[in-house]
Amino acid sequence: MIVYNLTMKADHSIHEEWLQWQKREHIPEVMATGLFTDHKFFRLLEQDEADGLTYILQFFAADIDRYQKYIADHFTFFQKKAFLKWGDRFITFGTVMQVVQ
Repeated sequence: MIVYNLTMKADHSIHEEWLQWQKREHIPEVMATGLFTDHKFFRLLEQDEADGLTYILQFFAADIDRYQKYIADHFTFFQKKAFLKWGDRFITFGTVMQVVQ
């Protein structure tokens, strides 16, 4: 199992609208690619919130090939879409993890 982990901070000026966009539009569109089996969305607590609120979004893929297909075929589209909508009022960075049991 592969976890595509996104850490995101949204500026206070867009926070509520950005959060609804994540839940109603972005996450469903990423899941609709069929490359991820599930997702989890968290708010990170005990953080300095002076510049905004921090969230963790995790997408679960059955294997590394599905994650790599997402990156090759969809990542740039979703990245451009988010930056066109929100500009520099949010930041995000991704990491990839393998589940160890």
